[in-house]
Amino acid sequence: MVNLPIEYSDKPVTPFGGMSLMKRFLDQTRIKEYLGTLELPQPGSNRGYDPADIVASFWLGIWTGASRYIHCDWLRYDKVLQSIFGWEQMPSQSTYSRFFGKFSQKRNTEVFPALQNWFFDQISVDNITVDFDSTVITRYGEQEGSAKGYNPNKRGRNSHHPLMAFVGQTRMVANAWLRPGNTADSSSCKLFMQETFDQALKGKKIGLVRADSGFYNEELLSYLEQEQHKYIMAVRMYPNVKSEVWGLGDWVGLAKGIELNEMRFSHEKGKSRRYIIVKKQVDIRPKSGGKMLFEDLPGYRFSCYVTNLDLPLDQIWNIYNTRADCENRIKELKDDFGLESFCLQDFWATEASFRFIMVAYNLMSLFRHFALNHHNRATLKTLQSYCFALGAWKVNHANKQVLKISLPVKKRPWMDGIFSQIQNLSPPFNYSNA
Repeated sequence: MVNLPIEYSDKPVTPFGGMSLMKRFLDQTRIKEYLGTLELPQPGSNRGYDPADIVASFWLGIWTGASRYIHCDWLRYDKVLQSIFGWEQMPSQSTYSRFFGKFSQKRNTEVFPALQNWFFDQISVDNITVDFDSTVITRYGEQEGSAKGYNPNKRGRNSHHPLMAFVGQTRMVANAWLRPGNTADSSSCKLFMQETFDQALKGKKIGLVRADSGFYNEELLSYLEQEQHKYIMAVRMYPNVKSEVWGLGDWVGLAKGIELNEMRFSHEKGKSRRYIIVKKQVDIRPKSGGKMLFEDLPGYRFSCYVTNLDLPLDQIWNIYNTRADCENRIKELKDDFGLESFCLQDFWATEASFRFIMVAYNLMSLFRHFALNHHNRATLKTLQSYCFALGAWKVNHANKQVLKISLPVKKRPWMDGIFSQIQNLSPPFNYSNA
C-alpha cells in the first residue's frame, strides 16, 4: 500500500468555512449590538477585548465543538475563521476566565433576564407553553457550589443542580439558574418561576405551565393559581398521595396495559385539586415510566399529575407527555454544547458561562428553524458535519477578499439558498407553527 507523500503549507485554511452562515445570521439578529447595551464586565486596558466579542467568540467555540475553555484556544490559530467574524485575534483561555470571573450574583441577575427578554422579543410567538425542569451536572473538583446531593448517575460525586425553563413551541431555553448540588429539589423554584414569567418572558402570554415533580409543593401550586396560569405538574408520591391512590376504583382503560383515574385531593392542607393517575402494567408496557408503589401490586407502575385544566384524562396525560422533549434538549446541551464542562472555581462565574451557553443554544435553534427548513430539528453535531465543517480559505480577487468554500458542485445551490434565506431574515422571527 502506497502512502501519499507529506508536505506542509503556510496557506491559511479553516475547517469551518460553513460558519460564515452563522456570522451572517448573527448580523441579522443584531444580538451583538444589544450585548453592547448590557452591563458586561469591561476590559482593564484600552487593548482589551470588546466584551461582546468575548461572548461571541465563546459561542463560536461552542458551535465548533469546544467543551472546555482550553478547547477555545484552538480557534486562536484559525486566521480564516477570525477573518470571517471580523476579528484580528481571539481570546485565550485566561481571557475567558478573567471575563467570567467578573460576574457576580448581582450582575447575573441584571444581565441574563434582560438578555433573554430581548431575545424572545425578537420572536413572534405567543400563548406559549413553559416547561420547568431540573438536572444534575457532575463535577470532579472542589468548585464553589459543587456538593454531594442527588446524583443518580454518579452517586457520591459533587454536583450542581440547575433549574431550567423551556419554551415548548420554539425548543428554546427561557431561563436557567445554577444551584449548589445539595440544594433541595423545590428550593428557589418560586423565585425562578417569577423571574421567568416577569422578566425573561415579560410581555409573552403564557398558555400552559408544565413541571416535573421537583416543583410539586403547595407554595408553587398556589402561586400558579394566583397568577392565573393553567398548569399540569407531576406529583411526588408522598405517603398520603399513595394512600389515596390505593383506595381508587373504577379505573378507565385507555389502551392495552394502561388505565386512567382521577381524584380530588388536598396537598399540605391546601385547596382541593384535580389529580390524574396513570397505571401501567409492566409486562405489557415494560418501558413505561412511573413508580412501583405497592407491594401488593408488583406488576404495575403509577404516575400522578395535578392540574387545573378541565380536559378529559387522556388529553391531560398526552399534553404532559410531550414535555419529554425537555430531556432531549438537556441531553443536547450536555453532549453538544459543553454544559457539564465549562466550569470555573467561582460559582457565579460558572453560572455566567452556563447562562451564556443557553443563549448559544437558542441562537442555534433559531438558525436551524429559519435557515435550514427540513433540518430544523438537527442536533448541533449533525449541523457541524452537514453545513459548518467545510474547508475554506481566503483569496484576493479584484482587490477584494473572497472566501472560497470547498463544496461539491451539486451542493452549491443548496448552500446559496441558505445564504439567500439568511439575507432575507429580520426580526421579528415569526413561528408559524406556534
